[in-house]
Amino acid sequence: MSIGSLDALSAYGRAAGVAPLARGPGIGGPSGTAAPVAGGFGQLVQDMVGDASSSLKAAETASAKQIAGKGDLIDVVTAMGAAEVALDTVVAVRDRVVNAYSDIMRMQI
Repeated sequence: MSIGSLDALSAYGRAAGVAPLARGPGIGGPSGTAAPVAGGFGQLVQDMVGDASSSLKAAETASAKQIAGKGDLIDVVTAMGAAEVALDTVVAVRDRVVNAYSDIMRMQI
């Protein structure tokens, strides 16, 4: 079973919660234009950065509660782990975007 690029793009859109592309005439649909995408990649990255920021703030709050003697250590460890994963994800996406941009800039026209 082969997965085409349009199928992968549709799966990515469903996972990101954006509108799927309209299929063109050669692909089984009546029109050759794409449906308007709600948000797009920029909105996805912005949401990811916002989620990472809120995770970091939650970890900071949990640490402050623990220092004050009102929090539980397991909550601090869990919040720090979630913040680390969110930050690692944002950094990985950033690195991929920079690499893709570099590859595009190296292409000969």
